[in-house]
Amino acid sequence: MTNRSARFVCLTRFVCLSRFGSLSRFVPLSRFAVGLLVFFMTAHVLDWLDGQEARAQELPSPAEETVKEPPKKKKPRRRKFLSLTLGVEADEKLNFQVKEPKPKGDYKRVVKVEYSPEINSLRLTPIAEGIATLQIYDKKDPNKRILSEFRLEVRKSRLDSVAREIKSLLGDIEGITIKIVNNKVIVDGQIVIPKDMNRIYTVVQQYGDQATSLVTMSPLAQKRIAEFIEKDIGNPEVRVRALNDKFILEGMVNNDEEKTRAEIVAKTYVQPVFLEPAEREGVLKKPRPANDGIINLINVRLAGPPPTPKHVQIVVHYVELSKSYQKGFRFQFTPNLQDNSHATFSTGNTQSTSSGWALTGIIDNLFPKLNWSKQHNYARVLESSTLIIQDGKKGVLNSVQEVPYQTAAGLNGSVPVTAFKDVGIATAITPITLNERSDSISLSMEFDISALVGMTDQGPLTHRNKITTDLIIRSGQSAAIGGLITNGASTDYNKTPKGYPDNPIISLFASKAFQRNQSQFVVFVTPIIKSHASAGSEKVKRKFRLSQ
Repeated sequence: MTNRSARFVCLTRFVCLSRFGSLSRFVPLSRFAVGLLVFFMTAHVLDWLDGQEARAQELPSPAEETVKEPPKKKKPRRRKFLSLTLGVEADEKLNFQVKEPKPKGDYKRVVKVEYSPEINSLRLTPIAEGIATLQIYDKKDPNKRILSEFRLEVRKSRLDSVAREIKSLLGDIEGITIKIVNNKVIVDGQIVIPKDMNRIYTVVQQYGDQATSLVTMSPLAQKRIAEFIEKDIGNPEVRVRALNDKFILEGMVNNDEEKTRAEIVAKTYVQPVFLEPAEREGVLKKPRPANDGIINLINVRLAGPPPTPKHVQIVVHYVELSKSYQKGFRFQFTPNLQDNSHATFSTGNTQSTSSGWALTGIIDNLFPKLNWSKQHNYARVLESSTLIIQDGKKGVLNSVQEVPYQTAAGLNGSVPVTAFKDVGIATAITPITLNERSDSISLSMEFDISALVGMTDQGPLTHRNKITTDLIIRSGQSAAIGGLITNGASTDYNKTPKGYPDNPIISLFASKAFQRNQSQFVVFVTPIIKSHASAGSEKVKRKFRLSQ
C-alpha cells in the first residue's frame, strides 16, 4: 500500500471515530448521510495530499540537480482525415522530410499509394469504397515511429459518371486532362489543333454547371504554324515567328510584290480567335488585332545595278547504234544475141561500081553466173559537244559533213554539176534560269540529226531525225530528251538486177535476197550554271593536255 493510501485510511478512521462517533450519541444520523459526508471530506483531503506531493517533487535535492537531464519532448503524431472520391486522384504533401517513407495499415483495400520524392507528396488513387488507415514511418528508423497518420474515406460521387462520359468523348484529344475539383468536372490543358477547341466547348456545354473548360491553345501550335508559313513563302531571306498570338514577318525581299505575297500567304494560316470566359463576361478586354494578327516587317531591297548575267554550259551527248545484215543468192543464164548486119551500095561517074552486104552478130552472157554473198555491219557513233551560252540567249552548234554528188545542168542536161549534201548534227539551244537563287534552268532545244545511208545515181541516200522540245532541268543533272529505235527487215525473190537483157535467147534466172536493219539513238543534255565564261577552262585544258 502506498503512503498516500495509508494516510487516507488512517485519516478516515480518525474522522469517523473522533467526530462522528461522539456526535452519534446526541444526533441520530442515517448511514447514507454519514457516507455522503465521508465521501466529500475524503475528496477534499486527497486534493490536499496531491498538492503536497507535487510541491515535494518540484524541489529536488542538491545532488539530483547536478545529474538530472531535461526530459525529451516526444514527437507528436500527425493525424489527418482525408475524404476521397472514387476514380479521382489526390495529392497530399508531407510536412516532414524523409528519404524512404514506408506506408503501412489497411489502406491497400481502398487506395493505391505512390510517393514522389521531387515534390515530397503522396499520390492517392482510390480503387474501392471504404474506410481505412494509412500510417507513414521512416524505413530506416529502427524504432519504427509513426510520422504521420491519415484516416481515409473513399466514396462514390455523382460526378464520376460525368467525368467518364466526357473522357470517352474527348479522350482522343492530346494535351487535356479531365478531373473533379470543387464538386465540378474540369477539362484543363493545352491543345495544338485549333479545331479541337470547338469540339471541347460543344461537349462541355451539354453538362451545364456540372462541367467547365479551362483549355487554352498551346504556344507550340503557334510556333508550328509559323514554320508552315515560312515554308510556304519559300524565300530563304524571309523569317516568320509567333509572339502573343500574332505572326511577325521579317526579312528582305527584292520588290513590293514579294512583300505583299508573303503577307497574303501568312493570312491564309490565321486561325479563328477563341474568347476566354473572362472576355465573354466582360471582365477582361483584349484589343482587336490589326491586320488579322499579321505584323509585316519585311523590308524591300533598294534597286541596284542589274546583276551580271549568268552563263550556262550545255553538254550534249549523242549516241547511235546501228546493225545491218544482208544475205543474197542469184543464178543467171540469159544469153543475148546482138544483130549487127547491114548492106552498102555506092555509084559514081567512073567506070567501076561497088555493092555489098554484111551479116554480123554478137552473143553475150553466154556463160551462166552464180552469185552468193553475205554481209554483216555494226556501227556505234558517240558524239559529245559542249557549248557555253549566256542566260536568255540562243546558242547554235553544227557538226556537219558535206557529201558531194554529180548532177546535170544546161538545156539538154549535158553539163555536169557537183552538188553537196550536209550530213551531221545541228543544235540550237536557248537556256533561261528561273530565279537568281534557283538552280533550275528552262531549256528550249532543237536537234536536227542526219546520217548517210548509201549512194544512188540520183545522189546520196540519208535518213534524218529531228527533235524539238522545252523542259526544265536542274544544274548538273542530265536528262534523256529523246530517242528512236528502228527495226526493219525485207526479203526479195527473183528480182531482176540492173542491166538485165530485154530479149534473151534463153532465160534461166533465180534469186533470193534477205536484209535486216536495226538502229537506235538517244540524246542526253546536261546544263551547268557558270559564274563566268572562263569557269571550268582549266579542266578542259587538263583533259586535252593543252599548254598554257
